[in-house]
This record gives sequence, structure tokens and C-alpha cells, in this order.
Amino acid sequence: MPPCSPTVCHAVQCLAMKSPYFMQSRSVVTRSGDQNAASSLRSKLTSRRRDVDPVSSVVVKVEEEEEEEVEARICEQRPSSASLSRGGCHPKTETSPLASHSRRKRQLKVEYDRDEGVAPVQTGHWEPPDWKKQLGYIREMRSGRDAPVDNMGAEKCYDSEAPAHVRRFQVLVSLMLSSQTKDQVTAAAMQKLRAHGCTVENILATDDEALGKLIYPVGFWKTKVKYLKRTSAMLQEVFSGDIPDSVEGLVSLPGVGPKMAHLAMDIAWDQVSGIGVDTHVHRISNRLGWLKKPTKNPEETRKALEEWLPRELWSEINWLLVGFGQQVCLPVSPLCSACLNQYSCPSAHKVSPTKRPKAGSPRSPNPTSSFTTKTEPEQESSVKHERTKKEPRPTPVSPTAQRTRLKSKVDH
Repeated sequence: MPPCSPTVCHAVQCLAMKSPYFMQSRSVVTRSGDQNAASSLRSKLTSRRRDVDPVSSVVVKVEEEEEEEVEARICEQRPSSASLSRGGCHPKTETSPLASHSRRKRQLKVEYDRDEGVAPVQTGHWEPPDWKKQLGYIREMRSGRDAPVDNMGAEKCYDSEAPAHVRRFQVLVSLMLSSQTKDQVTAAAMQKLRAHGCTVENILATDDEALGKLIYPVGFWKTKVKYLKRTSAMLQEVFSGDIPDSVEGLVSLPGVGPKMAHLAMDIAWDQVSGIGVDTHVHRISNRLGWLKKPTKNPEETRKALEEWLPRELWSEINWLLVGFGQQVCLPVSPLCSACLNQYSCPSAHKVSPTKRPKAGSPRSPNPTSSFTTKTEPEQESSVKHERTKKEPRPTPVSPTAQRTRLKSKVDH
């Protein structure tokens, strides 16, 4: 191999002296057998790096969140030749272990901030606004205690001189008859039953036809005859002639629902087990906005009221709202102009025209006069149907007969 020219040899020697990496690689190639010389050369190069580039040691101490910013500053401070020779600043396309570790920590932090498994914070106890003031006004309007429920309700229909188990049975019978029936009709039927003998034994000994005549005209009287017979038989066989002393036992009887069971527990056993919700309580609670959301049936209303209404008011609220619904907050055309809650009730004057209070209402000029209650929507439709049956319908007149009548009038 011919020797190189002096110019080429000088250039190679200059390049080898200026580039430490070239010197390291050269030493490794030419002195592959001498490990001690290679290690000493590496230690020298490392110490020289620290002397030349003192900023690189700062990179390790910088926190992971500020790594990219510090690397950008280091790239600006370093000369281009040093960066090429020592591999100082990596392009952003390359990912270092610290950068990837920092990204992983940020992802974990985002997942932690979601808090998907943590339950939402419970808010305070819900209650309708102004319910205490509205209840006070209802008490004021019911202070006369002259509604039908006050004089003819289940508390007034039993024989106070009868034995305790007979009194409790009569309370249950009056509640069963009161379903879809006005209090006046229920009270009249109970008077006839008490005169006949309203006991478990007498009800079982009376045939269905005679029992139907005694309770007529209560609503669905034929169905209630069957319920009375089956309930009396069950009381005699299972409960030793007395009514059950629990809501579960009462609702197991034929024809007895939750409303009757809670009222029977309150009146017969003097135990408050729940709110007795009938059509009046259901209607008025929705009109006053005493529920978180509107309910569709009395049982939903009962559960919604019991969530917030204090337990000491459960016994009072039934007869208060029932009498209020019989006199003022009527099912059809309520007397909003006579109601003390007309300025706080969300349903005021929406379905009721402004008119004078009826006789017998708490705001009427003559409160001692008689008061006639309106029926429920179901009873109202049945009453209208009966009236249309009783009223004679006009017979249709043919056009020929009409001409004959007109001609006879003209001739006369």
C-alpha cells in the first residue's frame, strides 16, 4: 500500500487530536487488548466533560415537571460544536426515559382527579319551602272542626261502649266502607250495621243479600260485601276474632290497603305506623308542592311525605288535609280565593275561578250553615251518569212531522 501524502496525513492527525470521541474509538480499535488504558482514557474524557460542561449536572437535579424547559435552556447555552461532539441536546422527536416517566405520572394524576369511585356529597335534609306557614294556615282554617270527617269519620263510627275488640273491628269496617264513598254515606251505613250487630260473628251469620241492603249505597257495595265476609272469616280463624296489630297483618286482609292499615293502627291501636293518604291528602300535597316531584298515586305520596315530614305530625296530617279538601281545596274548582295559602301555593288560581266561598266553608260569612261536599272525580262522573239516566230524553221528530206541525200552526 503506497504511503499517503504529507497533506492527508497532517489532516488526519489534526482531526484525531481535536475529536475526543475519535481518539476514544481509535484507542479502542488499536488498543483492544489493553483494558486498563481504555478505562483510564474513559475516566479522563468524563472528567473533561464535567469541566467543559458544568450545566449538564444540573439537568439531573431539575424536577421532572420542568425537564423540557430546562433542556431547552441548555440547548440555547451550549455551542453547536459541543452539542454535536458530546450529544448534549436531543431532538424532540427522541424520547428520554425521564420524559416518558413524567408523562406516565401526568396520566396517573388525571385518573386520580376523576374520583369515579367516590360517592357524591349528601346535601341537607330536603323540605318544601314555607310548609310550616302553610300548615299553620290550614290549622287556622280547620279550627272550626266542622268538616264531614270531623263528625262522621272512622273515629266517630264505632260504638264507644262495646268491648275493645268489637270497637277495633268496627273501626276497620268503617274504613273499608269509606273507600270511594262520602263520609255521610259511610256514617249512615255504619249506623245500620251497628243496629244489626257489627261483630265478626254477626257479619258471618248474615247472608250476602241482607248485608248488601245494610251497607247500600256505599261505593262498590257488592264487592265490599264479599270483602266483609272474607275478612270476618279470616279474623275469626287466624286472629282470634280481633284485628291484627301490625300493618303487615292488616294489609293481608281482603279489601284492606296501606291507607286503611295506617289509619286503623292509629285509631284502633293508638300507634302511629305511617301517614294515611287518601285522595284528599294526595291531591293537596301535590298542589302545595310538598313533594320533591309530582306523584301518581296515594302510596307514592305517602312515601314522599314520610321522607321529610316530622313523625309527630303523621297522625294529625290526615284529618287536617281531609277536612281541608272537603271544604276549601275541593277536587273540582277549589276555593283559592278563600284560602289563606293562595299567595304561597304554586297551584293557586290555576284551576279555580275567583268566586265567593260556599256556605259552610271556614271563610264564609255564616260558618254555622250546612256544608255540602263535592264528590271525587270518579264519583262525580258516576253521579252525572245516573242523572242522565233519570232525565227523560226527547224523542226525535222526523222532518215530515215538523212540516205537518208548521202547516197546522199556519192554518190556525
